[in-house]
Amino acid sequence: MKIAMVSEDDGPGRWDVHAADLAAALVALGHEVTVHTCPEAAATTPGQEPYLGDFVDSLRSEWAHARPDVVHAHHWQPGLAALLAVRPAGVPVVQSFHGFGRRPDVERLVGREAAVVVAGCEDELLRLAAAGVPRPRMVVVPRGVDVELFQPQGEPARRRVKRIVARAGDGVEDVVAALPWLPDAELLITGPFPADEAKRLGRRARELGVHERIRSAGPVAHENLPALLRSADVVACVPRQPVWDAWPLEAMACGVAVVATSVSGLTDAVTDGVTGVLVPPGEVKTLVKNLRVVLEDATLRTSCGIAAVDRVQARHTWPDVARGLERLYRRVLEPPAVVKRGRRVAG
Repeated sequence: MKIAMVSEDDGPGRWDVHAADLAAALVALGHEVTVHTCPEAAATTPGQEPYLGDFVDSLRSEWAHARPDVVHAHHWQPGLAALLAVRPAGVPVVQSFHGFGRRPDVERLVGREAAVVVAGCEDELLRLAAAGVPRPRMVVVPRGVDVELFQPQGEPARRRVKRIVARAGDGVEDVVAALPWLPDAELLITGPFPADEAKRLGRRARELGVHERIRSAGPVAHENLPALLRSADVVACVPRQPVWDAWPLEAMACGVAVVATSVSGLTDAVTDGVTGVLVPPGEVKTLVKNLRVVLEDATLRTSCGIAAVDRVQARHTWPDVARGLERLYRRVLEPPAVVKRGRRVAG
């Protein structure tokens, strides 16, 4: 099968890693996969640069000479570009949004026009359905994790004290607010921070007297993430708004307990009390209580880590995800035959 994958150009971001890993898994199954990268922050109307129409023209030209069997687009801009580009060729488009709500108007349009919409979790499916995307054309496919890279075996990064690892933007403000009641722990933050947000967080940390227990790792290369995650006693992923990507699953694959808010796909990833702990979004007191429990209970951390690895290995390996999508692509290309009923003739 010839598969064209259209993804975002997010620099060292997460979505091009997702597309690359998925493409590699599909190639391993014997498919021919070409990944096309949509220009970062492409505009959708003329007069702005870069203009999405240029990308659409390039796709249309390439697909006119080398027609794919199916196109799989990731995020709304690549999805819109793919739908516009396939019109002359009539190639079905499979759409993954990886979260809904960035551009609801365009996302709704793309979802209605795509042959199939892939949701990463039940919450995303429900949000898409509520927005008007036809429910019969949606299917949930779990997110994938590179379990050869993210695994419990291997050297952890060095640390001095008990460590909480969190990612910039994932409710890290609430973790900072919890630190005064967790005196034996440090917070390591990964990922880039906008300058104004970093200053605001720094001021808040100094007000609380915890700034000396906060470290920033900055953007971390994908291949260096496992060692950093293995250095954690607990990974905190506590956004107040729906957000869902592979970050908590990667921590789980490394055998680390996760404390997460009960929003979006985090409730799919984390089984409360088994692979980690779920807390209500924005409730700092509850977050303090549960972080303290996990930090102080080595047996709980170990049992959660073992269960987390098992869950990822059972549901989220790239070969399993790729096989699920392979079946979906074939279903799109070979829809069930319509059974025609014969008319009854009166005798």
